[in-house]
Amino acid sequence: MIEISLGKLVLLALIALIVLGPEKLPGAARTAGALLRRVRSGWDNVRAEVERELEIEQIKRTAREAASRAEAAQNEMKEGLQQVREPIEQAAVAAMNAPGATPAAGSIDDAMGPDGPSESLQAELPLGEPAVLPRSSRKLPHDDA
Repeated sequence: MIEISLGKLVLLALIALIVLGPEKLPGAARTAGALLRRVRSGWDNVRAEVERELEIEQIKRTAREAASRAEAAQNEMKEGLQQVREPIEQAAVAAMNAPGATPAAGSIDDAMGPDGPSESLQAELPLGEPAVLPRSSRKLPHDDA
């Protein structure tokens, strides 16, 4: 900013005293002080606004980065789930098409009720062995995630 030494300040005061006179000098000093405060206040407001805009841009950039990381993680989870699902579905289809397998009455979707396998399907499953059934088109509560 403008560098004003003590000598320059005294010289300005003497010139102002000579030009304005002793009666008008205090009023002129007050006016100059008020003008300087307004300029400084305006400059501070502009600086604060620029800083706020920069902070907003930083927050937006951070939010975009977080959203892209979340989307990448979601895609990775979907791929992992698909990799797990495919062998299970293939094994289920192979088990259903095995020579010794007895199909349930109707389709698997017909045999599955809201509370699990129907009694006719449970009767056809061998005891002690877990049943692997193909994924149906029915949406389950945990499929929403």
